[in-house]
Amino acid sequence: MALILFAFVVRVRDGLPLSASTDFQHNRELQERKQQLKVISKSLNLLPERGTIKGHELHIYFLSSEGVAYLMVCACSIPAAVAFCFLEDLRWEFTASFDNSAVTLATRPYPFLEFDSVIQKLQQHYNQSGGPSLGVTLAEVQEELRASPPQILTMEDVQLSNGAANGHIEQPAPSGQNQRLEPVSAPGILSLVLNIMCAALNLIRGVHLIEYTFQDDYEGIWNVVAFLLAFVCCVCQCHLYLFHSSLKKLKSFTLLTIIILCNTFLFGLRNVWQLAFHMSVACLSTLLCLNRKLLDRSSDCGV
Repeated sequence: MALILFAFVVRVRDGLPLSASTDFQHNRELQERKQQLKVISKSLNLLPERGTIKGHELHIYFLSSEGVAYLMVCACSIPAAVAFCFLEDLRWEFTASFDNSAVTLATRPYPFLEFDSVIQKLQQHYNQSGGPSLGVTLAEVQEELRASPPQILTMEDVQLSNGAANGHIEQPAPSGQNQRLEPVSAPGILSLVLNIMCAALNLIRGVHLIEYTFQDDYEGIWNVVAFLLAFVCCVCQCHLYLFHSSLKKLKSFTLLTIIILCNTFLFGLRNVWQLAFHMSVACLSTLLCLNRKLLDRSSDCGV
């Protein structure tokens, strides 16, 4: 069995295949590794420059340099230093044949078909001699690997990076200001206006009572607290409607409960109709807040 079975050259930026060796084998594990190479190529910009992914009988090695990555599938018996010698030789051959502008301007897969024969010859040389063929020596690569060992990865690591690169990975919920909610509806605008009105009424009554409370009736301090607390809760309801927040349901019901309790405590300073108005606005705001959902990922993909 050949030591090096398949070699692959891709552009790091987007994983565009540039060239590859010809594969005449139908080894099942080899076909699986080739499929994994495609996954790896999509997340190379998030992976280290050198890496190894070990399999049962076949390993994958990759090397990235100057915007181009060189990958190979080889038998597990081949030493890592020899594998990276092959990749260094492959890199040397590719950079001698094509400049960065040619790689950057490539738009279709496998634009450098003429390089396939070069890969094939290099692969054949390694399979026959088992060692480097160009300027890179085994001792140099061994020393470099000792100084900077390649990272050993798993396909789970690669898929995690690939998901992050494409926005498919499930991430921790960002802060509410960074989440996008559905557009504000007409009833939502109405509830915001009414909530701001209630907040203003609570603040005005609370500030007005402060003057009389500290002059004549210190027992009225609790009325001041109720007005100001209701004011704060109205403002918080507006914020909760406009911005996404974790534990939204708990916060919404907590604010609603406090507003109802404050207005109940203020019975006497407010008549029944005033109390009903404030409580109704609080209930409407809570309902709309709970019903305003986050935009679907597909709806927000262009943002």
